[in-house]
Amino acid sequence: MRLSELKTGQSATILNVLGHGGFRRRIMEMGFVRGKRVDVLQNAPLRDPIKYRIMDYEVSLRRSEAAMIVVITAEEVQQQLSVAGETLSAPDDADFEEAISTRSRTINVALIGNPNSGKTSLFNAISGGHEHVGNYSGVTVDAKRGEYRYGGYRFVITDLPGTYALSAYTPEELYVRRHLVNDTPDVVVNAVVASNLERNLYLTTELIDIDPKMVVALNMYDELEASGAVLDYEHLGAMLGVPMVPVVAKTGRGLEALLDTVIAVYENRDPRVRHIHINNGPVVEQALRPLYERLRSDRDELPKHFPPRYFAMKLLERDKEVEAQLADCPHFAEWIALRDRAVPQVEEELGEDVETALANQKYGFISGALKETFTPGGKEQAQTTHIIDAFVTHKLWGFPIFFFLMWLMFYCTFNIGAYPQEWIETLVGWLGSGLQQAMPDGAFKDLLIDGVIGGVGSVIVFLPNIIILYLFISFMEDSGYLARAAFIMDRVMHRIGLHGKSFIPLVMGFGCNVPAIMATRTIESRSSRLITVLITPFMSCSARLPIYILFVGTFFPDHGGLVLFGLYLLGIALAVVTARLMRRFLYKVDETPFVMELPPYRMPTMRATLSHMWDKSAQYLRKMGGLILVASLFVWFLSYFPRPVAGEPEIEHYENSYLGQLGRWCEPAVEPLGLNWKAGVAILSGVSAKEIVVSTLGVLYSQDATADDASLAQTLRESGDFTPASALAFLVFVLLYFPCIATIVAVRNEAGRGWALASMVYSTAVAWFVAWIVYHIALLL
Repeated sequence: MRLSELKTGQSATILNVLGHGGFRRRIMEMGFVRGKRVDVLQNAPLRDPIKYRIMDYEVSLRRSEAAMIVVITAEEVQQQLSVAGETLSAPDDADFEEAISTRSRTINVALIGNPNSGKTSLFNAISGGHEHVGNYSGVTVDAKRGEYRYGGYRFVITDLPGTYALSAYTPEELYVRRHLVNDTPDVVVNAVVASNLERNLYLTTELIDIDPKMVVALNMYDELEASGAVLDYEHLGAMLGVPMVPVVAKTGRGLEALLDTVIAVYENRDPRVRHIHINNGPVVEQALRPLYERLRSDRDELPKHFPPRYFAMKLLERDKEVEAQLADCPHFAEWIALRDRAVPQVEEELGEDVETALANQKYGFISGALKETFTPGGKEQAQTTHIIDAFVTHKLWGFPIFFFLMWLMFYCTFNIGAYPQEWIETLVGWLGSGLQQAMPDGAFKDLLIDGVIGGVGSVIVFLPNIIILYLFISFMEDSGYLARAAFIMDRVMHRIGLHGKSFIPLVMGFGCNVPAIMATRTIESRSSRLITVLITPFMSCSARLPIYILFVGTFFPDHGGLVLFGLYLLGIALAVVTARLMRRFLYKVDETPFVMELPPYRMPTMRATLSHMWDKSAQYLRKMGGLILVASLFVWFLSYFPRPVAGEPEIEHYENSYLGQLGRWCEPAVEPLGLNWKAGVAILSGVSAKEIVVSTLGVLYSQDATADDASLAQTLRESGDFTPASALAFLVFVLLYFPCIATIVAVRNEAGRGWALASMVYSTAVAWFVAWIVYHIALLL
């Protein structure tokens, strides 16, 4: 809790003082140190400032200053020790000391680094977390948190989105900067690629401007050593005022040394730590000085999380986020006037804008530091990458290789996955037959066999296909191939009105549309980002795969791979058409430059690839026990009630049930596609999650299956409800219609409520129209 959150009359004990430099020193000199009791006496009439009592004297603090003081109340002490197994009525001084000691043994670590710096691998290695490691910008789009105990401390590690800088250019940059403001980590671990220091250390210099407690993790240090290069990281760290530790996240090398250094920095006993000012050159420094000195004199008005020099530089850069943050300060207009006088002088003398000048000076500083501490190796570091790129990005071979890999992924998903699929299907059938013989007749028996086994069992058989699909996607992401795919597809993407970076979220959509939509945040162009969000649902996600496998294996067994590949291509084609229409009628073409890192190829570790694959498969299994189970039981209830009158045939009861009545109501909409009311009900159920389509069919057709034959595929084939033409129309409709609820929520979060509604209406209309065309063409053939 922060001191500013206490109400009048409340008391608390101080845990820590946040902030930097003179502010932190002044507050601590006034007695706000760990273990001291502070009482809230009175709020000013306008609620700011606030009067406190500490060490038997009264002092007033602004609310913004009080927000930088972390405290613990008696209630929090009681709750903390109660969790530990003790029951307290009123904590005494010893209890407070114990609680403070426990809190002080917790280190909040923010893990910050460039995309492809191995940051998330480092997070997984320390915390044992399972966040995916993707070899391109934008995989980590939200912060992930993990915990680890080491050296008597509890580390709470937050893996922040990969970012190249801390400007206000991309959502990742803003997210990281706001985390440093709002969460105020105790220590920042800056992950850099040891073999690519000149580019990676730019973010380090921006963090130095902010002046947090920081440790640099020189990740992938084995690659630097393999190249024959030599780095005097102790000297480089001394020059930057930041301890540097070589680590290899994938093997665990150097992790203990890294954690020991974090502890030493947290305890203020690492002699290498010092704050430096990176010189920005005489022209910029001369322009910066008046603004910096004025902000120092007005430091009481500034937010306390960053030093005045940082705010001066950001104002000089015309950083919109910082300007909005300082806009309410009394002297803001005078600061802006100073800035507006300084900026033209810099731009006139240097012939470039201030932001470019500051970036150039930072890279100049980095280059000078590396000349003193880094000796390049004689070996070609990227020889393997160059050889592979000569083929996979070749103007003749690049596209055939890409399409071959896509075809291979779908072929293996369908054909190799068929074998374990048959085993699971046999097991499900055996379980249903066993319960059929062992249990007495009644509603509960029908619930288990028709609702649970018929619904969930009909979906779980496709787990092997899901695993194989995610295995391919994971390997391509982790190896770095998807970044090349975006590279070769950039011109194609521009032809359809999109950015080259749009390709990566679209490919991710084959796995799941939700993280794919979130990954569009890395696209700088707003219009390209919006169009990509809206066409991503046309990418056939893994949730649709069980439906494809069921119908393709049942009605097109001899051409399964071709039909499956064709469905994916149809989704891509309609996404292209939609993008072209939006670009032509809604947005003009914007030429945001295609700037994207092409990292070296790396062979993913088996642990990382399998971990990613299993995480996604586990999400699928959790759906089995959650959403799909509930939906299956709901569909069974609607199909089971009302109960038939004596002598009523089972088939008539089924048609007269609540579900049958719903199906009859929607049957006119699907009848032109060659489908009946059962198919209409299955389509409606897929609105919440596409896997439920199969479980619904499992429940609907369980009445038609004999006790010794639990195969849904055979039941569908023998029912006569589907022909190859209507089955194809059903597949096309499922491919294109209403995205699942989770995808709609993601679209709303990224694009707004109106676009989410438009996506629902447009995709469903397109689905019906295209399915109708496919059905009638199939009838002719």
